[in-house]
Amino acid sequence: MKSLFGIKIRKRHRHLFGLLKEYRYRFCFSILCMLVVAGSTAASAYLIKPVIDDIFVNKNYDMLKILPAAVILLYFLRGLSVYGQEYFMGYIGEGIIRRLRDTLYNRISELSLSFYHKETTGVLMSRITNDVNIIKNMVSTTVTGLLRDVISIVFLTVLIFVLVWKMALFALIILPVAFYPIVIFGRRVRRFSTGCQEKMADMNAFLHETLAGNKIVKAFGMEDFEKERFSKKTGGLLKIELKAVKARAVSSPVMESLAGVGIAFIIWYGGNNVIAGVYTAGTFMAFLAAVVSLYTPVKKVSKLNNVIQQGLAAADRVYDIIETESEISEPEHPEEVKPGPHRVTFEKVFFKYEEDLVLKGINLDVKAGEILAIAGMSGGGKSSLVNLIPRFYDVCGGSIRIDGIDIRDASLSSVRSQIAIVTQEPILFNDTVRNNIAYGNLHASEEEIIQAAKASYAYDFIQNFSKGFDTTIGELGSRLSGGEKQRICIARALLKNAPILILDEATSSLDAEAEMLVQNALENLMKGRTTFVIAHRLSTIGHADRIVVIVGGRIVEEGGHEQLLEKEGEYYKLHQMQFKDGG
Repeated sequence: MKSLFGIKIRKRHRHLFGLLKEYRYRFCFSILCMLVVAGSTAASAYLIKPVIDDIFVNKNYDMLKILPAAVILLYFLRGLSVYGQEYFMGYIGEGIIRRLRDTLYNRISELSLSFYHKETTGVLMSRITNDVNIIKNMVSTTVTGLLRDVISIVFLTVLIFVLVWKMALFALIILPVAFYPIVIFGRRVRRFSTGCQEKMADMNAFLHETLAGNKIVKAFGMEDFEKERFSKKTGGLLKIELKAVKARAVSSPVMESLAGVGIAFIIWYGGNNVIAGVYTAGTFMAFLAAVVSLYTPVKKVSKLNNVIQQGLAAADRVYDIIETESEISEPEHPEEVKPGPHRVTFEKVFFKYEEDLVLKGINLDVKAGEILAIAGMSGGGKSSLVNLIPRFYDVCGGSIRIDGIDIRDASLSSVRSQIAIVTQEPILFNDTVRNNIAYGNLHASEEEIIQAAKASYAYDFIQNFSKGFDTTIGELGSRLSGGEKQRICIARALLKNAPILILDEATSSLDAEAEMLVQNALENLMKGRTTFVIAHRLSTIGHADRIVVIVGGRIVEEGGHEQLLEKEGEYYKLHQMQFKDGG
């Protein structure tokens, strides 16, 4: 771990700045422009000497003609260089941030579902947007300013030694003292910045939940309650933001005070020497201008340090996710699950969420093309069982095999390409009907999309839309009814044409009419596929080839619908409960 101006630079931070290598040529051009800017700053201070000595004191008309032209040329080059440094560093910063944002999103996409259970959507959104924007500010703006100001400090330091080395020594004594508050207050800024970013992430999570659930908020008349909750969150953010503001603001008066002491001494000491004839007035004024110019980049570095501390705090939060290892890993030498009908076998499968054992020694052999229904009370482990097949989670004991291949030994892509899923909550995107269906197969033709819509009983209602298949359905399909959304999801699964199908309570949230249409669509979808059906209503699984009942993470019954009713066991109890409830 290295340190710069009191900033602890970790390996992950060095990796961030290491991304500059990809833009090394633009970075070199930017450095060249910074050298010109810094040189012009020093030259501007030096030109005061001939202006006073040659023009005002010695009345030199030749210098009166040369110096204005020199100033015009100097500031023209300075302007071009300022543009160049800002453009090149802006280009580099935007490029690096795009790389970082893509890396972050890719890592989040690759992580297992257990990661999403630990992190809220709003917090993850805050990492990609808010935290990365803070890093962007550090990389594109602050790095530019830091390099430019450090180069300016070097040039101006050389100039004051060339002009009056004795006074220059005193000016440099002040500089180490000036950097001390940078270190001290920078640490506080970083600590408060981390707190601010955490509060911001929490607020984003709150916004995501309340905006997505606005229907429930309004239905229960909780607007005032949610307003109060939001006000408390913004109040907490304000408190910690003000602490950060104080930490950033304190460095400025300290720097100003030190600068005042230094300049006052230079005026006193230099004035005595000018009166005594040791230095010319031009030399003294050039030195004074150089010192004033020198303190300006030093003060800027103080402020830039605050932004760097904020950026590094944001980088820590971003890299915490980038460096998170997925619980679902690819095998070193993966096997490929080939397309075709598949047999799925569970062999003594155990599974747990954190420390809670959910599945306990599941043995199950599902033949190719068989429809297996899974019944049981909520919390028994039904969804956990089917979520293991596409490796959303991994077993903690035993194995799951597709045609004899342990799915942990197969590539994730080959396993998941053989599986289609329709869940209880239809997940759709704010895109057209066509693109939502084509999500199952991006290379599908228009005719294939239409056929999938017809087979899922979605074609008729799609045609009633003014734009047909080009109709945008809104966030999560908000413009569609529950039954319409589910049929679009079924069309998507049909288009994927995967040989293994998982139906996780696909009709449980629908009314009777919508359920009938969706059930017809599901029957089309299940034809010829190895199907796992989790059903809320037992009346919908009478057609299954086999039914298993899971209680407490174990299979307690197995057989056909009539056979299980005759046993008068757990399945019979479930059936009686639904019959009494009118279901």
